[in-house]
Amino acid sequence: MLPFRDINPTRNFPLVTISLIVVNTLVFLYMAALQFEGGEQAYLRFINHAALIPSRFLTQPNLDAVLVSGSWLTLFTSMFLHGGVLHLAGNMLYLWIFGNNVEDIMGSFRFLAFYLICGLVAATAQIYFSRAEPNVPMLGASGAIAGVLGAYLVRFPSAKVDSCLLLPFFFTIVRLPAVIVLAFWFVLQLFSGTLSLAGSTHDGSGGVAWWAHIGGFLAGMVLVLIFAKRNQGWGYSSR
Repeated sequence: MLPFRDINPTRNFPLVTISLIVVNTLVFLYMAALQFEGGEQAYLRFINHAALIPSRFLTQPNLDAVLVSGSWLTLFTSMFLHGGVLHLAGNMLYLWIFGNNVEDIMGSFRFLAFYLICGLVAATAQIYFSRAEPNVPMLGASGAIAGVLGAYLVRFPSAKVDSCLLLPFFFTIVRLPAVIVLAFWFVLQLFSGTLSLAGSTHDGSGGVAWWAHIGGFLAGMVLVLIFAKRNQGWGYSSR
């Protein structure tokens, strides 16, 4: 099930949501240009420098050592890296669908802070559950965006979301409440994350950061209660 639109109008221009989409796209284009001009080695050097690698945190004796090493910066830079066109397109689609309404109830500055904090929580969760394969780089905005999904679920559970339902030899478009679409997404992450603990899901080229999704989503559900403006009502207005 792939959502592509929600029926939930906003009152304000989603400046931060659009800016995040633009920045992520520009970083991806830079990475593509780097690979085209410098080859695979230049691309991999950039990934090694800017992506989050759990072992750089797990092998440090304390927080001070992490700060001195500079590894903490990758908690932020990794949120703006993507490993391919589909990876970028999927993340930006979810951010566009759900981010504008969440930004609307928070305001631009609060939303940006909320987004980054959810990304940090997501990264921390993935580091903790990556002990079996601590050298696999983590990159992508999906942990932070999962926080946006969690916030949307809490504040707009009844908003209608149009989704493509893809089954073997069958395709249709369905309109469902956000609570069904997002709960289905979260259960899928939880199921896949649990399976990943039983055995490796990586093939050496990276995999899906299931626990970043889970951690970010749960963080978003909690943090929306803090970051949403007090004068914003619950639910949504349909048209």
